[in-house]
Amino acid sequence: MNMGKKLRQAWLLASGLLLCSWGQAAERLDDYAVQLPLTLSGEGPWYRLELPMALHFAARFGDLRDLRVFNGAGEALAYALVRSEAGENLQEQAVKWFPLYAERDDELAAPRLRVQRSSTGTLIELVEPGALADAPAVLRGWLLDASAIEAPLVRLSLDWTAGQEGFQRFSIEASDDLQGWQPWGSGQLARLAFGGERIEQRQVELPGRPARYLRLLWQSPQQAPQLSAAQLLGRRSDSLPAPLVWSELMPATRNQSGEYQWQLPLALPLERLHVELEQANSLAPVRVSGRHDGGGRWQPLASGLLYRLPENGVEMRQDQLQLPGVAVQQLRLQVDERGGGLGSAAPRLRVGVRATQLVFLLRGGPPYRLALGRSAAQSAALPLGTLIPGFLPARLQRLGRARVELETDLNALAQPPGHVTRDWKRWGLWAVLLLGVGVLALMAASLLRRSPAQGSGAGRDE
Repeated sequence: MNMGKKLRQAWLLASGLLLCSWGQAAERLDDYAVQLPLTLSGEGPWYRLELPMALHFAARFGDLRDLRVFNGAGEALAYALVRSEAGENLQEQAVKWFPLYAERDDELAAPRLRVQRSSTGTLIELVEPGALADAPAVLRGWLLDASAIEAPLVRLSLDWTAGQEGFQRFSIEASDDLQGWQPWGSGQLARLAFGGERIEQRQVELPGRPARYLRLLWQSPQQAPQLSAAQLLGRRSDSLPAPLVWSELMPATRNQSGEYQWQLPLALPLERLHVELEQANSLAPVRVSGRHDGGGRWQPLASGLLYRLPENGVEMRQDQLQLPGVAVQQLRLQVDERGGGLGSAAPRLRVGVRATQLVFLLRGGPPYRLALGRSAAQSAALPLGTLIPGFLPARLQRLGRARVELETDLNALAQPPGHVTRDWKRWGLWAVLLLGVGVLALMAASLLRRSPAQGSGAGRDE
């Protein structure tokens, strides 16, 4: 009985040490290298913040497991991370296209239309005005029937006959009734044969709004290509918004092979690159590759043509490349110098990732601070449906807004990649705990060894 009582007392002491150490090791604001004030507006208690790229760079991990929000009492608040998936909730569909003609003497005017539609709204026939029947006509552009796509339109992909090369620029207009047209910006196609290879630009980004019809009007109708395929990509309206957030311009380093390289603070799933073309009349076929760290193999990410060229008094510019969203920390740009290169100075680069939104539940009083930069952190994010019971995607835009006040020396606050912050107080607590448990284990073992000896001695006495 006495031995059992002592064992129970020993394990109760060990449990107390564990709980005490656990409580003392709870997360604190001072554990994080980067601490930034938050400003709140709108109605709570839930608030959302779209994280700028500077915070991605300041984090220790690409998945933001070291991100926290603290209140004025130093308490960590419950939060969720909302990541937009670029490849989900998308609808891609081939669409019909119809030529638009205009009188040769007035080829820059928008063609007039006379249409017939089925009961489902699908375009059946497009007939040009009779006035064009006796007059020479020029292909002015194309009409795309998007009536079968209910989702907001985010991307247009075109293909055209192989014999037509060069650049084609056009305006984009949208309509639901073929009567009133709304401008949707402009697009540019390119197809060039260079060094035995064919370089193409066939995709145009759209503003993410629904429309039944699109009208493409070429700025130089004589060069309007003969389309052979047209596809539209739509994103369902119930999906979360997925804007891009961009880094600041980053200078490159050039190796002995003439390749340009960039080192990011950590590996991120990059969606797009923007290369600063500082010199006019630049033309450069390029290849982009990346790798997760300095010791891995380079993985091809994208290839294309970068240019800044004059065309009919307007400067045409292609300075972005689409990337597959693979997490990389190092980038390499290889330039085919037969196009003239990118100039004597090393190019500067911006990288873009899909925006991540932080949603947190307010508790306690101000000041509220966002914290980043703890190497030993584990993710504490909750699912959004747990943080906000009964959550619906449409509710996200109605939450209160938070704004982070970025400091100019944010990069200086963040430790360099690979730096491990040693929390000596925390390690000391765990060392004391382990030492105490070891002592208790030795005491228990001693008691167990002593018990049989005492039992045998009592038997001899009898």
